[in-house]
Amino acid sequence: MTFSIALVPGDGIGPEVVEQAVEVLDAVGDKTGHVFNYVELEAGGCAIDSTSEPLPAETLETVKQCDALLLGAVGGPKWESLPGHLRPERALLGLRAGLGMFANLRPARLLPQLRTACPVKDEVLVKSNADGKPKFDILIVRELTGGLYFGERGRSADGKTAFDTEKYSWMEIERVLRVGYDAAMGRGKKICIVDKSNVLESSRLWREVAAVVSKDYPAVETNFLYVDNAAMQLIRAPGQFDVIVTSNLFGDILSDEASVLTGSIGMLPSASLGATVDKGCRMGMYEPIHGSAPDIAGKDSANPLGTILSAAMMLWYSFGLKKEARLIENAVDAVLDSGLRTVDIAGRSERTASEEIVGTRTMGAAVVKAVENGE
Repeated sequence: MTFSIALVPGDGIGPEVVEQAVEVLDAVGDKTGHVFNYVELEAGGCAIDSTSEPLPAETLETVKQCDALLLGAVGGPKWESLPGHLRPERALLGLRAGLGMFANLRPARLLPQLRTACPVKDEVLVKSNADGKPKFDILIVRELTGGLYFGERGRSADGKTAFDTEKYSWMEIERVLRVGYDAAMGRGKKICIVDKSNVLESSRLWREVAAVVSKDYPAVETNFLYVDNAAMQLIRAPGQFDVIVTSNLFGDILSDEASVLTGSIGMLPSASLGATVDKGCRMGMYEPIHGSAPDIAGKDSANPLGTILSAAMMLWYSFGLKKEARLIENAVDAVLDSGLRTVDIAGRSERTASEEIVGTRTMGAAVVKAVENGE
């Protein structure tokens, strides 16, 4: 099959890590017979420099004609003095809104090669795993377009009282729940819906919608947790979770907490999903969760694995190419098993004597070779 991918390398290390992800995608295409066509676009600080706006209309319209979007990173100190509506980060909000993206997927997995980077002890990690191994593999699905961040807000006349309103519709809740249930069907068939229904009316609506949607997924085990308990359980026994679905605010907080458990922000991918478009593809924006890191830009020292794994998520969630996505994930595992490390993850394994610190391009090339040799 042929797919059209919009590339927004962005700022700082963004172009370097996106370049390596493209090399890996091309290797997957060569091996499996798929064709990936790319169109490179500007957004973020680089777009401000060339067009005076963070998200040019041409960029958004071109992305809409593509099947998916792969983004590097945006922002940097160069643009920090600009007013809020002209900051590079506004490009992300504009892309999410313009593409109708309503679900953010943030995986958090304990990589055995980087075990010592996780701050949680083995005896804690094994509690919720039947095989007694220190591990976890969690997918947090966060609603993106509703809730406290988008509800009515304001100040009193004297400015001494402020309010933000949590508001959700049935449709907003149902569509993100279905993303979570669909993901659970391809994973461990367990879903935990996190809310605060003992206090919030909006959370009680989440439970009502879940009671209806869950009937369409009888194979998936559904559980509920209050958000304060969920935050505790993520540390106490992270292995108990498979898929977590929650609101905008709660998802923002819990996904950051879960990322710390992995001990390596440079390794973590993410996806923001919208509706299904042509050819059955689901429009998505895929990006590593790290920032633009302008201090190391151009030094060939950035970790490209978060972006490469974001490309794997694109194959899985936008294109339905699960075997091809696994090919990339297995290649990354193989490279880490070989002892290759970028500087940000060096010294974070129990086998530091066999580690070799490499640069961005060498790490990307190693993943390409592992894809070519993979099955």
